[in-house]
Amino acid sequence: MLRNLGTTCIASVTDMAVGYPQALVRRVGHPVMWTGGLIGMLDRRLNTPDATPARRRANGFVASVLIVSVPTATAILVDRAIHRILPQWLALPLTAVLASSLVAQRSLHDHVKAVALQAQDSLPAARRAVSHIVGRDPEQLDEAGVLRAATETLAENFSDGIVAPLLWMAVGGLPGAVFYKSVNTADSMIGHRTPRHEAFGYAAAKLDDLVNLPASRLSALWIILAALTLKGMHARDAVRILRRDARHHRSPNAGWPEAAMAGALGVRLSGPRAYNGVSVAEPWVGDGRSGLLPADLHRALALYRRACLIQTLAGVTATALLARISAMTSRQTKRWVTADRFPR
Repeated sequence: MLRNLGTTCIASVTDMAVGYPQALVRRVGHPVMWTGGLIGMLDRRLNTPDATPARRRANGFVASVLIVSVPTATAILVDRAIHRILPQWLALPLTAVLASSLVAQRSLHDHVKAVALQAQDSLPAARRAVSHIVGRDPEQLDEAGVLRAATETLAENFSDGIVAPLLWMAVGGLPGAVFYKSVNTADSMIGHRTPRHEAFGYAAAKLDDLVNLPASRLSALWIILAALTLKGMHARDAVRILRRDARHHRSPNAGWPEAAMAGALGVRLSGPRAYNGVSVAEPWVGDGRSGLLPADLHRALALYRRACLIQTLAGVTATALLARISAMTSRQTKRWVTADRFPR
């Protein structure tokens, strides 16, 4: 457990500082891209048009098992090899650097900041920027709609792109983070309620809901604590909106960080939107103004940065406490062994 926490802290700081270099993406790709290739292959082979809905659902369950087990087993082998071959002082940071590729603190921040900067100058440019991080049709969004979409994405991806992989990393080290990222990638690719994937992606979507449940609650806590430490934020409203609106969200998990952020910023998020030209009447989250400005997205980014910092500090504190407890336990055990071996 102590090794996992150490890995998590180093991975968090590494991603926060440098992220995943684009040069590396161009040369070897990204772990999510590798998993995506496996998912695409299974989707083509097991999700055939002539299969019945029942067969598609069964095949989707088999695909989900393979999507999770193959990358996780590979990560277990890599993790064991590193820690057997290399000394601990080198194995731990190397494993953490590898694991940092599964966290998206810097990447998410940079993508959302690009929307905020473009919105200050050009609506078409802001629409293009937000199209990289949301699934809805950006051409139907006005400036406020673009800014709401970016803020919602920031809140939701704080949970499933940062808090969740780090939480699973703390539980299972590099393999734990790979397990989570495999589940989350499967949901993003085949977990949609479309004619092609409603049956085949059922298992992936349900598994993603389950593994994201603890992180979504924890992410809301980090946002509330961040609001307490920043001037102009509303921590009490974050708690109030969280208790009132989170359960009404279309997602059992995304509503938690989104409601906390809406309350902290004093704005309304979610609401009606369009996916692929189809209008969806989603309920509003929050009771502030829905007409967001670029300054509101910059405030959301400040809240996000502070929440990331609080999470990292919490991880470092937990690691230090566990290390101290482990050292005290080890010394006590040695005293007991010595007393038994050399009785007075």
